[in-house]
Amino acid sequence: MDYFIDSHCHMHDEEFFAPHERDILIQRAYDCNVKKMILIGTDDKDSFEARDFAMSRDGKHERLFWSYGIHPNEWQKEREEPDFKIDMPVAIGEVGLDYHFLDEVDDPEEDKKEQKKLFVEMIELAEKYDLPLIFHVREAFDDFFEIIDQHPTVRGVVHSFTDSKKTLKKVLERGFYVGVNGLATYSTLPLPPLDKILLETDAPFLAPIPHRGEQNESSYIPDIAKWLAEKLNVSVDEVMQKTTENCFDLFKFQSR
Repeated sequence: MDYFIDSHCHMHDEEFFAPHERDILIQRAYDCNVKKMILIGTDDKDSFEARDFAMSRDGKHERLFWSYGIHPNEWQKEREEPDFKIDMPVAIGEVGLDYHFLDEVDDPEEDKKEQKKLFVEMIELAEKYDLPLIFHVREAFDDFFEIIDQHPTVRGVVHSFTDSKKTLKKVLERGFYVGVNGLATYSTLPLPPLDKILLETDAPFLAPIPHRGEQNESSYIPDIAKWLAEKLNVSVDEVMQKTTENCFDLFKFQSR
């Protein structure tokens, strides 16, 4: 597998990427050997926009894939259980718990209650369709583990991990992968072993060094891989091979 995969990006989102530039940026990523990208849904509408963008640009999904998810901070938006008749996502996500902004809401306890309710709904959706989960967890790992341990058969990746070494150990004990993105290149976050890492950009957010402060894009995946190779004392090729293999293992891509 001699190419990279961006396992988490929002390149379909017109809020951040103008319609005329999205195809240019996706082609630029492809030219930088990022041959597959997963377009991540953050609410019902956004998820199906990701699907439609992927299908319209690549009906065979040789480059673009999509996920269905409702971000924990979007729990107030109306939703119905989706029926994936037209096209199946590769994952349910990004979903989870985010307590970072609780001091800004009128009723923090109600907000936490609704986030947890939504999270369970998304887990059950993943179980129904036998899909992996893409977890968004911020300042909420105690509740995350309490919920996820009631669903021991689920598989997934903790996107953009930003917690302690102790918490990372608990994540790995549950068999989950960990998404490593540009944030790692300018922080002191603990790193999982290579056999548990997925490369991601979270574009347009979290651009890696040397692009920090810029709008992020999938073509920056090789920069993250280079940094990771130096930190782990392995070759860039080894990072590419293993992280791509990890993506195939989790998302069950068809080989091309």
